[in-house]
Amino acid sequence: MKEVIRREKEAGITPDPNIDTYMKAISVEGLERSMQTDYIMKIMGLDICADVLVGDAMRRGISGGEKKRLTTGEMIVGPSKALFMDEISTGLDSSTTFQIVSCLQQLAHISESTILVSLLQPAPETYELFDDIILMAEGQIVYHGHKGYIMSFFESCGFECPERKGSADFLQEVLSKKDQKQYWSRNEEGYNFVTVDQFCDKFKASQSGQNLAEELSKPYEESKGHKNALSFSIYSLSKWDLLKACFARELLLMKRNAFIYISKSIQLGLLAVITGTVFLRTRMGVDRIHANYYMGSLFYALLLLMVNGFPELAMAINRLPIFYKQRDDYFYPAWAYAIPSFILKIPVSLVESIAWTTISYYLIGYTPEASRFFCQLLVLFLIHTVTLSMFRCVASYCQTMVAGSVGGTMAFLATLLFGGFIIPRSFMPNWLKWGFWLSPLSYGEIGLTGNEFLAQRWLEIKISGVALGRRILMDQGLDFSSYFYWISIGALLGFTLLFNVGFAIGLTIKKVPGTSRAIISRNKLTTFDGRDQDNNAENRRPKLQAETALSPNRTGRMVLPFTPLIISFQDVNYYVDTPAEMREHGYMEKKLQLLHNITGAFQPGVLSALMGVTGAGKTTLLDVLSGRKTGGVIEGDIRIGGYPKIQQTFARISGYCEQTDVHSPQITLGESVAYSAWLRLPPEVDAKPYSFPSGICERSS
Repeated sequence: MKEVIRREKEAGITPDPNIDTYMKAISVEGLERSMQTDYIMKIMGLDICADVLVGDAMRRGISGGEKKRLTTGEMIVGPSKALFMDEISTGLDSSTTFQIVSCLQQLAHISESTILVSLLQPAPETYELFDDIILMAEGQIVYHGHKGYIMSFFESCGFECPERKGSADFLQEVLSKKDQKQYWSRNEEGYNFVTVDQFCDKFKASQSGQNLAEELSKPYEESKGHKNALSFSIYSLSKWDLLKACFARELLLMKRNAFIYISKSIQLGLLAVITGTVFLRTRMGVDRIHANYYMGSLFYALLLLMVNGFPELAMAINRLPIFYKQRDDYFYPAWAYAIPSFILKIPVSLVESIAWTTISYYLIGYTPEASRFFCQLLVLFLIHTVTLSMFRCVASYCQTMVAGSVGGTMAFLATLLFGGFIIPRSFMPNWLKWGFWLSPLSYGEIGLTGNEFLAQRWLEIKISGVALGRRILMDQGLDFSSYFYWISIGALLGFTLLFNVGFAIGLTIKKVPGTSRAIISRNKLTTFDGRDQDNNAENRRPKLQAETALSPNRTGRMVLPFTPLIISFQDVNYYVDTPAEMREHGYMEKKLQLLHNITGAFQPGVLSALMGVTGAGKTTLLDVLSGRKTGGVIEGDIRIGGYPKIQQTFARISGYCEQTDVHSPQITLGESVAYSAWLRLPPEVDAKPYSFPSGICERSS
């Protein structure tokens, strides 16, 4: 692709933009998914393993390097104009890291994307792939500029890289107090340790630092702005298309986990046979003694279907990391994830309820009436649906397997305790009877017992002038009229709705466990430092000119459906609350500053490396620029194409590749990229209909 662009440039050919885009896209073999997805997988080297499952610790799948490239591919397949990548070399060998960075270099140069990659200590061949270098130490930028000038900068400071020393290693060690002395080149002068602050001051006084400050100080002209480069909607697709995409993916995951659902249904069928032999109809009559057996069998059916829903808790928790990743990148809202999770589980509940009822109803010998058979089936179906919804709701708030196990067990035991069988309602103290009406199991008991013991065969036998069926219900505190069956049905439907709404709310409001991701508004920031907010401050702030010397005139590039962006940031500071351990050691400041007056800019078509030793602040800077910080206070001005950054819409045009790779192990690599493209690309990108996944659904613009 680069060779085609180079030859076009040498020949002075300027093709039609639309034809140019189309021809370059279809030059990639295969259109099974879409031009966008096939093109991205081709340049990332993932086309050869597109149909391989991602896998996990228990399931063989793609390699670690392919997972890293998949993480990148999921981000760049959408309308990402800015890409932030944090420690992508973690756990990879130098060869794989070189391949990934080489792909990123081609992406930056061909599509003029703005890419910032954080690396700890890249190999020399990987280091040479970058265009710009940002060197950080102690939360400050020591150097920010072209790679070719960084050695000259340190030579001007008195330090020289030995001939056989790698540039990346030199840059790491020259800032270290224990290693800096060996690189001192001015032997005629005495050596004194040069601190990070001194390096920063020298960079600001250098020609590169002055050029950067001059560019940032130029006023921004809105007439030359790139409004088309900004995204003004949070999600790429309409609500209906988002829902279709989530339905397709949920259905695919259920098909990949079909073994679990089939096993649960077979398990229920076997237990129904065993239960039927215990409560065999030939040994049970319609009398007061055997009525307790019937009552116990009904309760056991409810209990077994609730226990059968426990695996939903673990499955929901295991999928939360993927959901949080895609939610925070604004792939889709929480409700679009929650609705398919509920609706597509309805057939599962129906099949498992039928498996139990059809076998146990005749063997145990319940009332032989078709209407009562279907009434019992309806109650058991709703109980199973409520249970699945309850465990999904618990998973959304507990978030981890340990907390989920505790929360799920407590919810199950509370439901069981107030269900009306272990402690009959008539034996509950008045101040505790509210628990009976708050337990879904109670309504299941009311529905099943009323359906059975209010049948004609139980009302024909009288005991002290009271029908046998009524007497049994009175002993259990379940003596309600027959219409309470439909009240129970309505209550179970209400619990189902309540738990699923709670599930959606939990997915919306809960943050990723162990992380902090949000950005503090400028108005709230002024309340912290006591400064008055000037309404006209936005207009007077210096803005980066979109078309300046920082943005080279590049011709012959691939035409894309968006305008490349310049990301600028000026005087960015980041503060967090001082840890208690530091206060115990005499640090009395209330706030600990992690970033100190960070200023810089990233250009389209330039691959920038963010380097520094462990703890230099690389991840912190990436999180602040991408809007993934919620704790602490952020100061400074961050602009996208000259406009103030708004996190909700910035996430639509940016991508963030974390150090760890979070993917669903049940879907293939190609399906992961296609799903990301479906949710992030606008409907008009591809006019050709395509399927995702193959054979499940189709979408056309």
